[in-house]
Amino acid sequence: MQKLSLDALTREHLERATAASTGRSAATVYGGHEHVLRQTVLALTAGTALAEHESPGEATLLVLRGRVKLTSGDNSWEGRTGDLITIPGARHGLEAIEDAAVLLTVAKQG
Repeated sequence: MQKLSLDALTREHLERATAASTGRSAATVYGGHEHVLRQTVLALTAGTALAEHESPGEATLLVLRGRVKLTSGDNSWEGRTGDLITIPGARHGLEAIEDAAVLLTVAKQG
């Protein structure tokens, strides 16, 4: 069994994102390519975006800190600390409205 502090990871990755030229930092905290389930902490500085991309399977986004906007086509959803957003199966993108950290959970399709 493994125990992680999401608060500590959030602080660490927000600091790394602030220091990075890309404005982002991420680390897989559970799973990976050899697992069906993968969880990743992702931190983005305000205004930083992940370009539109395909979803690798069923996925959710838990906002650990800050505010983000998820877009897919003409639809968008804003999330703030504590919100859980279901990521659509269609192409989508993510933007940090303010410095933010999220927990991305993906269950790959077999």
